[in-house]
Amino acid sequence: MLLTDLVEVTSSDELGELLGEPTPGAAVKVRSCLHEHDRQWLAASPLCVVATSGADGSCDASPKGDPAGFTLVLDDKTIAIPERPGNRRADGFRNILTNPHVGLLYLIPGRPDTLRINGRARLLRHAPFFDDMVVKGNRPQLALLVEIDQVFYHCPRALLRGGVWQPQTWQPGAAPSRAVLAKAHDRRPESVEELETYYGSQYLERLYQ
Repeated sequence: MLLTDLVEVTSSDELGELLGEPTPGAAVKVRSCLHEHDRQWLAASPLCVVATSGADGSCDASPKGDPAGFTLVLDDKTIAIPERPGNRRADGFRNILTNPHVGLLYLIPGRPDTLRINGRARLLRHAPFFDDMVVKGNRPQLALLVEIDQVFYHCPRALLRGGVWQPQTWQPGAAPSRAVLAKAHDRRPESVEELETYYGSQYLERLYQ
């Protein structure tokens, strides 16, 4: 496909003319601190996507997952997210070191709406509340401290359109397995068969190692 005859939107006014004005509810829903309902949502959420951008404009969106309630609410304006063992790239964390602004998207399995939090983040290597973040013996080496600027709920249309929580739409085998992807793109020396074993049941046992 040739990217020709493109008609680009280049101004906020043009975007407003195209999309129209936000509904009254959408226009006033943004808050600056947590409500009790937000605390209940965070206590039930096992998954958050953390979006960041570096000073050079490089972007990252990283999923953070743990048992429901893994995000620690410190007060109505501050939350903390533990970091668990991973691949150590730390793309989002490196962005935060040069640009503290973050966007968080919290999901609850089965719920099509989401909770969004925007704010400014700092990386902590130690804090008294790290002891409250231990899971399966793993005490985080790092935590993301987020000072909240905005918090609001996002409507369910996107997840409903995608049928995200409808099992009949799930096709986990439609894309190559993790082992095939690791062999092709991560330059792993093992065979695909060895990688299939690596990413098998024993992988679950190593999540916090």
